[in-house]
Amino acid sequence: MPKVILRSARTSNKQVNPSLSGKTLLITGSNSGIGLACAQIVPTLGLSRLIMAVRSVEKGEVAAAPIRKEHPNCTIEVWGLDMLSYPSIQAFSERCKTLPKLDMAILNAGVGSGSIFHLNPSTGHEETFQVNYLSTALLSLLLLPILAARSPASAPGRLTIVGSGTALFAKFENRNAVPLIPSFDTPISGFAAAGERYGTTKILVMMFMHKLSEFVRADQVVINAVGPGLTSGTSLHREFTGPGKYIMAGMKKVASRTPEQAAWTYVDAVAVHGKESHGGFIMFWEVCPFPSVMYTNDGKRAMERLWKETMAELEFAGVEGILDSMKKI
Repeated sequence: MPKVILRSARTSNKQVNPSLSGKTLLITGSNSGIGLACAQIVPTLGLSRLIMAVRSVEKGEVAAAPIRKEHPNCTIEVWGLDMLSYPSIQAFSERCKTLPKLDMAILNAGVGSGSIFHLNPSTGHEETFQVNYLSTALLSLLLLPILAARSPASAPGRLTIVGSGTALFAKFENRNAVPLIPSFDTPISGFAAAGERYGTTKILVMMFMHKLSEFVRADQVVINAVGPGLTSGTSLHREFTGPGKYIMAGMKKVASRTPEQAAWTYVDAVAVHGKESHGGFIMFWEVCPFPSVMYTNDGKRAMERLWKETMAELEFAGVEGILDSMKKI
């Protein structure tokens, strides 16, 4: 069992107590698992407005109902967001512009497709790569000016992207591929390959997040990534089959946190850690080193190639213009 999983199991769980009074917070993938647990926690910290971004609004409303009942002073809204659809992400970000303000965003939505290979018909990319990386990158970029718009008034906006400790032992074997993005759309099979693909997408998240932080000042938006640790009670590995299904079940049984315990790591990353975490990866309640590949020459070249290809992939959404606009805020 990888050391990071064992450390996650041994690291003490804790609760933090930041005041979220007057704040508006967005959480993607918040109708189940850690996202839902976080949505249940944040109103207890005085949050004024919660946006639960979910693929199924119907399921989201079911999840939101008991939270609304228990916390009538917090405005809780359920908004549709399909992370497999660029138009849905763009429409969602446009809706975010109608908010009086957006203080914080936790991008929690993610998938682990197991040994089943799915190609997203709307973009032509493999679904795990699409959701965990490309769509998360697009949403991050689109939310930046919205989060930054409120920063001159008080503290900076906050953007926390959910990473994973699996990135720390993923091999990223295709890091020298040129071009890089298409190399993630080749079919894979088997539990080991699926686990490697998932962990590698989380390396990509960290690379993107770290590069993005170079274009955005910490006094505009504090950008970080968080690894919640292996967590039981989530649907992340719902499509794993065969031995992989039982291996994951066994690991979760002996070395996992509950969704509520993991959700506190989100709260810590988005509301407790400050500018010192800008561009960093938070795990075990502290800013930790990145995956070792990111410190190698191959990894650094891959990060630059990934950034350039991502900007080209998302050009249709005017992402370069967004980054240019951040320089003027």
